[in-house]
Amino acid sequence: MGLSDDFLWGGATAANQAEGGVLAGGRGLSNVDLLPTGPDRAKVAAGELEMLEWQEDSFYPAQTAIDMYHHYMEDIALFAEMGFNVYRMSLSWSRIFPNGNDEEPNEEGLLFYEKIFKELRKHQIEPLVTIAHFDVPLHLIKEFGGWKNRRLIDFYVTYAETVFQRYRGLVKYWLTINEINILLHQPFVGGGIVFKEGDNRQEIKYQAAHHQLVASALATQKAHEIDPTNQVGCMLAGGSHYPYTCRPEDYQEAINRDREGYFFIDVQARGKYPNYALKKFEREGLTIKITPEDEAILAASPVDFVSFSYYCSRTVSAHPEDYAQATGNLFPSIKNEHLSSTEWGWQIDPLGLRNSLNQLYDRYQKPLFIVENGLGAIDTPDENGFVADDYRIDYLKKHIQAFKDAVTIDGVELLGYTTWGCIDLVAASTGQMSKRYGFIYVDRDDQGNGTLKRTKKKSFEWYKKVIASNGEVL
Repeated sequence: MGLSDDFLWGGATAANQAEGGVLAGGRGLSNVDLLPTGPDRAKVAAGELEMLEWQEDSFYPAQTAIDMYHHYMEDIALFAEMGFNVYRMSLSWSRIFPNGNDEEPNEEGLLFYEKIFKELRKHQIEPLVTIAHFDVPLHLIKEFGGWKNRRLIDFYVTYAETVFQRYRGLVKYWLTINEINILLHQPFVGGGIVFKEGDNRQEIKYQAAHHQLVASALATQKAHEIDPTNQVGCMLAGGSHYPYTCRPEDYQEAINRDREGYFFIDVQARGKYPNYALKKFEREGLTIKITPEDEAILAASPVDFVSFSYYCSRTVSAHPEDYAQATGNLFPSIKNEHLSSTEWGWQIDPLGLRNSLNQLYDRYQKPLFIVENGLGAIDTPDENGFVADDYRIDYLKKHIQAFKDAVTIDGVELLGYTTWGCIDLVAASTGQMSKRYGFIYVDRDDQGNGTLKRTKKKSFEWYKKVIASNGEVL
């Protein structure tokens, strides 16, 4: 027994990493447009360095990215050639509401995405649309301080309602907020938050998280009211935590670290704050303003499915200082000697994907969707411009087998799989183009040079066969 006949196969991108055209068509600026490459990027992303204007001596890769703004027809044709029946993408909030809180939406922005959705539909590709993918209009940061301000709930819900109305019949699958737990690790990226001296950072982050959770629930409610066939999911930066040893304290640390992410999904999928989170607020003296109305909103509109990204597992200890550290999607981890690593130090753990699927399904009993999984690697084209990326094929093959086992052996309910980034794009963590994920090579380097020409890699034809066989030919 394999995957269901209606299993969704495809790939994923995000507006801020692929679209470019940051000032085209009436679009306003967004937080992610202000992330430079180089040493300042991490500080800006963490909300520790204010950079709310472009600096002359910095390079901002999101300005052009891979210019999908002008190339989407070509790119969608390539996705269709691979056999995609789903494509995960995001909307740029500031393309639709340039300031985030405009009286009226920007028609040119709305029309741009309408054309994309119609083009996808022409090719029988189902759009899976993230409403906010690390995307906060710059005006809302300057004027209101980003998501730490409660007023962003209303602005977000107006934006969400606008797109639900406009794209009714074109989009069925929605995600409210991308990798919502990243807010705790990169507050500027996840919430448009810049800290000031003396700020209670934990309190601000969890208050902002609360605002996002309420906004997500209200958006879910609106989506169901506007079109009862809409399916709305939440989205977690996933990856299980392993205890480094069998010391009970290490196991406890693994539970605690898992909960940092699960907290968000507990609220979105179950409709209420878990006791361990309320106890944490109490223990740490965090005053989070949660009204009875908020609690009623959360309870009324849990999500329909749970989506997540998976790149690697993480290994933790109650005494991390004793061990060598690895890197991986912003989360600290001890180097796991049983796993190999990518060129960027992210540890490769296909079985960890199956483990994560089981943990999430056991916990929520809702359909799951893997919406990001991929290998960031340096690709070197040959003299004909061809990339023989067998290492990417090997990575994806093992991860696909792992989720197939989760479905066919463990009984996990899985809606689909979208690889990250099906076409080369700007890496969120580093701003590099050289950290490539795609089946399609884009001629652009870390300094913004290149023709933007698209070229199929070896993995393109391989993934095409995987999709055509519904995962039977790997």
